[in-house]
Amino acid sequence: MPRRTATMLASTLLLIALLCGVVLIKVPYAEMSPGPTYNTLGEVDGEQVLSFPDKDIPENAYGGHLNMTTVRVTGSEYRMDLFTALHGWLSEDDAVVPHEILYPEDKSAEEVDQQNAEEFSQSQESAKAAALKAIGEPVTARVVVQAVIEGGPSQGTLHAGDIIRSVDGEQVRKPTEVADIVTRHQPGEKVRFTVVPADEVEDAQKDGRGIGSLDGEQVTVRTEKAPEDGRAIVGIQPGLTHTFPFRIDISLADVGGPSAGMMFALGIIDKLTPEDKLTGGAFVAGTGTIDATGRVGAIGGIGMKTIAAHDKGAEYFLTPAKNCSSALAHKPDGLTLVEVETLDDALGALEKIRAGETADLPRCGD
Repeated sequence: MPRRTATMLASTLLLIALLCGVVLIKVPYAEMSPGPTYNTLGEVDGEQVLSFPDKDIPENAYGGHLNMTTVRVTGSEYRMDLFTALHGWLSEDDAVVPHEILYPEDKSAEEVDQQNAEEFSQSQESAKAAALKAIGEPVTARVVVQAVIEGGPSQGTLHAGDIIRSVDGEQVRKPTEVADIVTRHQPGEKVRFTVVPADEVEDAQKDGRGIGSLDGEQVTVRTEKAPEDGRAIVGIQPGLTHTFPFRIDISLADVGGPSAGMMFALGIIDKLTPEDKLTGGAFVAGTGTIDATGRVGAIGGIGMKTIAAHDKGAEYFLTPAKNCSSALAHKPDGLTLVEVETLDDALGALEKIRAGETADLPRCGD
């Protein structure tokens, strides 16, 4: 074989080997891409996303969409190769991010899934509260034990879901008030809680009885020293739960995180106010967390969500104010980004869309 031919063959084989090596090299990144969108006014797999078993809700005569949006991410065990990473970095529809952003090293995959599920559940709770308050329905807030720290002083005494009526005889209306009273103690001292046990709360709700009529019981927890600053703690995470005047069911599987809150709230309002449908038939999508007062918060993956909404057919995208700059950087042609900071902002924008006054919409970047 001539030397030149042998050299070219060797070089070609070396290049092929290098390219194969590039494909096989694993890099610590994950991929995000546009996920499915779901119309909160419609059905998924034959089941209404929002339903009200205790109320007769008429059909939506105007059609329209209020679509929540999602992001599809690679799994925790997925290991990206360098070639795929390069392709993702060059793609306008995908995003490559460090693996630890989606799956922190100090948490297992199961813990990440559990956190997403809890955030999704809390977003539903907040969406129901914000929506009902917006239409004048009565909503009662109560302080509860949201979580009990494993191995902490409250384990076996307090339980997730217990309603906390008072601490040391003082009525509490906010989760922060629980911590304020506990930290008045020195580590090792006892704190007296008046609670309604979670199982009694669940039984009352199933039977349609008012929670306010339930008798509380007193339990005592000995405080211990917090490792980070030495203050007294009892090893619980207090939170808020709400009592609603009727049942609201949200049925959507395989979705996690808090970002659907605002769209759930809008869907609930739309279904409970049949005389004034929110979209007027328009295709509106959006995203954003929401709290019980109606404040809308920022979310992750906004660029993926605007693409998903546009591809599904959305004309308008309700965008949390703090996400506007990032959303503008990935805005698909033909999609109007509407800036919102509160549920009232979103309702006002929908009113303009219904009336055809779209020139007056508060747009991102204006």
